[in-house]
Amino acid sequence: MEISEIGEFGLIDRITSEMPLRQPSTIRSVGDDAAVIRYPDDTDTLVSTDLLVEGVHFDLTYVPLRHLGYKSVIVNLSDICAMNGIPRQITVGLAVSSRFTVEHIEELYAGMRLACEIYGVDLVGGDTTSSRSGLVIAVTAIGTCPRGEATGRDGAKDTDLICVSGDLGAAYMGLQLLEREKVASAGQKDFVPRFEGKEYLVERQLKPEARRDIVEILAREGIRPTAMIDISDGLSSELLHLCKASHCGCRVYEDRIPIDYQTAVMAEEIGMNLVTAALNGGEDYELLFTVPLHLHDKVSYLDGIKVIGHMTKEDLGCALVTRDGAEMALRAQGFNHMPQGE
Repeated sequence: MEISEIGEFGLIDRITSEMPLRQPSTIRSVGDDAAVIRYPDDTDTLVSTDLLVEGVHFDLTYVPLRHLGYKSVIVNLSDICAMNGIPRQITVGLAVSSRFTVEHIEELYAGMRLACEIYGVDLVGGDTTSSRSGLVIAVTAIGTCPRGEATGRDGAKDTDLICVSGDLGAAYMGLQLLEREKVASAGQKDFVPRFEGKEYLVERQLKPEARRDIVEILAREGIRPTAMIDISDGLSSELLHLCKASHCGCRVYEDRIPIDYQTAVMAEEIGMNLVTAALNGGEDYELLFTVPLHLHDKVSYLDGIKVIGHMTKEDLGCALVTRDGAEMALRAQGFNHMPQGE
């Protein structure tokens, strides 16, 4: 069905009719000029927006629309989690070219609906318009945290521990695998991609998760990070952001960086240095955070969290300590959203 057959409002009605409200703070959602959200006085509100642009952030050759819808929500929820918050609502803006049908947009929203269901988030509004160059998705996430407990990038101290959730580099290896199979499929009608034994890598790229569970674990254990950020552009880039904002240096230890076995296998296959992939790959959407030194034993025993280094005085700079004890300066080599000249 062509979108023009039902129009903008018909499309909105169609894709939002199965979006039930889950949050008591949602007073009004889709259907008015603005959503109404009401929070108690003892909470702070968090708001974050991300854009996903076809040809820059995703390739529809190998990214299914349902997965894209899911991921577009998750990358925004991750920003709320990275502020020590819990996501509550989202709004979605779409710019759609004429090559997309109603069924295409329904598939995209099916992924968004699944993410909202899993994370208990309400879709409360947005906008749709036409595009001459492809698909553009803009999601705004709204969340809350207890008043005064939002965690920025600027609170780390020079003796704090550096911690990370999950494992790193898998999403980047998944991207390399998808790109490899795209090249191999050129000109082949019945091509079957080879993902056997590397399903985890593909999932990490196409269907990432926001680490709300880590925020909840830390709260339950009474651990408040001093600084936090999510790993969207690569560990090295995010560490440098934390250090700059907190006026600190850092030392991160190569042998402590958590890396999945499938990531290591894929890196060997394509001849890439494994640590380079983990430091600079990006799109892991894990949480990188710092905690006071005296919490070492407590945080070390938490599932899904690993201590990978410590903050230092600013004049000591930012370095990776290799397995043989040598120090290498950290460089921001992650994804650049605004390449020079564009």
